[in-house]
Amino acid sequence: MKRKINRLILLFTIAILAIVNSNCTNKTITHDDDDTERLTVESCEGCHTNYDHLQEVYSPDTVAPAGGCGGEAPHYEPYDRVYMGGTGYEDFKKSGHYDMGCVTCHNGTDNTSDKNLAHSDDFISHPSMFYGEKCGTCHSEVADDFMTSLHNGTGQKRKVTIRSGLSGPEDFDKLPQHQIEGYTANCATCHGTCGNCHIVRPPIAGGGLSNGHAFNKTPDMLKICISCHTSRGGHAYLGVASGTVPDVHLTNNDYTCMDCHTGAELHGDGKTVDQRYAYTELPTCADCHSDSETADANSYHSVHYDDFNCQVCHSQEYNNCGQCHINFEEGKSGAGAMIPAYLDFKIAQNPIPDVKEGFDFVLVRRTLAAPENWDAYTDNAYPNFDAFPTYNFTTPHNIIKWTDRTQVADGASCSSNCHIRNEGGTLINKELYLFQEDLLDWELNATTKITVDGKLPSSWSEKN
Repeated sequence: MKRKINRLILLFTIAILAIVNSNCTNKTITHDDDDTERLTVESCEGCHTNYDHLQEVYSPDTVAPAGGCGGEAPHYEPYDRVYMGGTGYEDFKKSGHYDMGCVTCHNGTDNTSDKNLAHSDDFISHPSMFYGEKCGTCHSEVADDFMTSLHNGTGQKRKVTIRSGLSGPEDFDKLPQHQIEGYTANCATCHGTCGNCHIVRPPIAGGGLSNGHAFNKTPDMLKICISCHTSRGGHAYLGVASGTVPDVHLTNNDYTCMDCHTGAELHGDGKTVDQRYAYTELPTCADCHSDSETADANSYHSVHYDDFNCQVCHSQEYNNCGQCHINFEEGKSGAGAMIPAYLDFKIAQNPIPDVKEGFDFVLVRRTLAAPENWDAYTDNAYPNFDAFPTYNFTTPHNIIKWTDRTQVADGASCSSNCHIRNEGGTLINKELYLFQEDLLDWELNATTKITVDGKLPSSWSEKN
């Protein structure tokens, strides 16, 4: 009883001091797991585990939340984004990262209640922005390899720089400063660093600690992976769109992303590749469905196995985009997306035959590229826009056995839902293929070379 009274007196005294001292220097918090352990806000950990104190000293946001392909990011209050609590915090305390101390990664000054002082001395809010120095101290192999990872944005940087008239991602720093700022404010909301997968939510997911500062070796599929891959991978895999169903690998096997996409692929292998399909660690259908078993599984496989990628027959309709949602200035032409996201299904000539050898025709997806992508930041940013098609090779994550092409009427062949045929002057199934007439004026020079005009069997229609 005496201990309880003394504790109440102590808490009352602390409350009075809090009113007198606006910095709340003598605030005390008690951890639920051990009421003898007390941390004052005169430390990094004490401040960031004291929710009430964070609410008193936080700084309001000064920039709009991130936005992107999947829409606007959910909003978390600044104090919620930096609060360390719950089971994640308890897990963090048991880890080797906790023993290193806050300033080892974040710099700054510990053992002070002065927020400005704590965040001085080259303070870094996201240490993995300097992953070579910070993460690489202990994880040198992963950090060295990550430099060329597509998760680090090398694929996007390659196309931005080459379309801008430079050589490739190695020239990214030579872009006009405003364009670099535009990339950082938009593209980098997903293409980030180690912490975006393993410690915090990516900006497009609202930012902030994802689990009380716990280091998550395996990212959560829904909270992390799909928050960035929402408009394409997640959108398809979960069967979000009207008229679609979840991927068979989810419904039959309950696979998460990491069942197919390993750390070796996601971290990179230290070798620069032009785009993701050139990765040696990339999973393929044949990893589970061997060529010997699949190629002759039925007559359709026997005929088309070496001509099409699997998705031509086994994908559902998938999400496409027509222009990046880069923050255009109000009143400028092209503000927002010129072409909102839409479901479609297009077969075209293989745009990367040197990477995906053997496939004559493949699925393609309309990309975010448009000549005026960077108009809000710099004029005439894309003098070499036609360097790449506006449709990319794609492998939608929405596989099912029976699709609109594989499920046909009794007595009909599979070709009845795939091959173009002329019925009374109407070309049936033509909408499945990418023709030159499907392109907008500014897409013609870049993309006509992969359209199917003049490349289909002459027997399929009077036009060919």
